Amino acid sequence: MKKEIIINSTNEDTRIALLENGKLVEIFVERPDNERMVGDIYKGRIRRVVKGMQAAFINIGFEQDGFLHFSDMGDEVNQLFADIDEEAIEGKQKKKDVDPPDLLRNGQEINVQIIKEPIITKGPRVTTELTLPGRFMVLAPNQDRVGVSRKISSAQERKRLRALARKIRPKNFGIIIRTVAETKDETVLKQDLQKLLRTWRKVQAEMKKSQPPKLIFKDLGMASSVIRDLFTSDVQRVVVDSRKMYREIHRYLKDVGSDLLNRLEYFKSRKPVFDAFNIEEELQKSLQRKFWMKNGGYLIIEQTEALTSIDVNSGRYFGKRDHERNSLKINMEAAREITRQLRLRDIGGLIVIDFIDLEVEQNKVKLLNELKKELAHDRAVSRIAEMSKFGLVEMTRQRIRPSLIYNINEPCPMCEGAGLVPTQGTVLAGIERIIRRYVASDGDRRINIRAHPNLIEYLNNKRFSRRFRLMWKYWIKIGTVVDASLKHFEYRILVQKTGEDITEKFS
Repeated sequence: MKKEIIINSTNEDTRIALLENGKLVEIFVERPDNERMVGDIYKGRIRRVVKGMQAAFINIGFEQDGFLHFSDMGDEVNQLFADIDEEAIEGKQKKKDVDPPDLLRNGQEINVQIIKEPIITKGPRVTTELTLPGRFMVLAPNQDRVGVSRKISSAQERKRLRALARKIRPKNFGIIIRTVAETKDETVLKQDLQKLLRTWRKVQAEMKKSQPPKLIFKDLGMASSVIRDLFTSDVQRVVVDSRKMYREIHRYLKDVGSDLLNRLEYFKSRKPVFDAFNIEEELQKSLQRKFWMKNGGYLIIEQTEALTSIDVNSGRYFGKRDHERNSLKINMEAAREITRQLRLRDIGGLIVIDFIDLEVEQNKVKLLNELKKELAHDRAVSRIAEMSKFGLVEMTRQRIRPSLIYNINEPCPMCEGAGLVPTQGTVLAGIERIIRRYVASDGDRRINIRAHPNLIEYLNNKRFSRRFRLMWKYWIKIGTVVDASLKHFEYRILVQKTGEDITEKFS
């Protein structure tokens, strides 16, 4: 399977696309006001313990409290609290005999790490089992386990790495060897381990002197973390359209001693990189409720806070007279496309799929096996139930961050959340892409942006405004025209000299 990572960076956002055999399968979007949180460590304070829910709510400085389920608590008492009540664990019971949840009390200081980002009205999910990810391994303080990635196919190589990990593992630390460590020697792994140990010492020092709520450790940004986690030997190349980000990734790969430096490419064309790889069109399709498949069938994907429903329809497909065979063919194609859409839209939680009815039991088994086979390529963990008597397939998919539709859209103020409109950052990113395409066409370098007053203010606020940064970046003169008749997210781009509207031509 041919894998590629394509990175598009603008003033407003960074978008990272993962392609498999030329098809878009995953997309990551990060903005300055919406940075990646998974992996961040906080010193927090317990606001409320709810034993009936088997959970506690932790104030870590967010609008919504962090959610700590008792199952996400480690067994080592010393790593949990910043102010352990020694009396509670002395006397008749020894420390190792104490169940950590029994020590939780309101107002207590506690160290936690985010494992799931906030989603709509829900706060982040946190754990007390802290870990620090490196390039070749994950360090787990106050643990004794040694693990090796299951994605390393060779049993002999896994055995070698496990023995190596046991050899270099410091006391009171666990080590999990990552996929990219395959074939690496002891020296490389030791260097990664020493970096992680230095980081952990800094984290410990910060924990001791900080007052909650306080961010103790910030994990890598989206681009660097994707390179760390996804840039493995089976990725043919990484293409970046930003010199600054190219230098950052190059520096990171060099620092960790990666042998994949020659697969990093800078995209020099004036054409937007997502256009060159046909990603932009696929990305727009992924935001639509109705998705057409190549065989003429289509999917209706409805996302709600509670669950996601997917309906499979035959649409324009005209097969042979055998209804069962036609239904199976559409369903098999739908199973492949559904798994891709789940990854691309980053849909998590409960998912219900309504396939076209099948009568033959063997065909139902074949369909479920196809769905499971395709989900094996997904990094997120999924569980699938058997097809119900109503022909429905219920499944769950691991949710770590908000799905794509909530990441690049925000609730519409006009309809109080009944619909979605692009965020101002998304709108500005779209304007920048139009400007880039227009500049590449060698048009007149004087344009006007006509938009709603709120969007014009967003463009012009601050001395070194977003409009000024666009002019400097593309060496083009940009004027602004207020038009209250346009919606908050609508805009028109006009050539100053002729008044020609170029919005649709270059969008």
